[in-house]
Amino acid sequence: MSEQELDLFIQKVLQLSELVDSLDKVPGRRELLSNCNDHYQVVKLAESWGYNIGRRWGEEIPEKLQQRL
Repeated sequence: MSEQELDLFIQKVLQLSELVDSLDKVPGRRELLSNCNDHYQVVKLAESWGYNIGRRWGEEIPEKLQQRL
């Protein structure tokens, strides 16, 4: 893992931790998250809340799934 990849990994973990903490602090978030059907919906919802938990480094969202987001 390169230093840049390590930094991306650490940032993602920090973002995930903040997101989880927000589930109990912001009314309705937990339910919205539980209504997601797949990883890509979770990523899109998290982005709408200001969190960048998306793709792993180098990973791209397949075009057919982008249309669902």
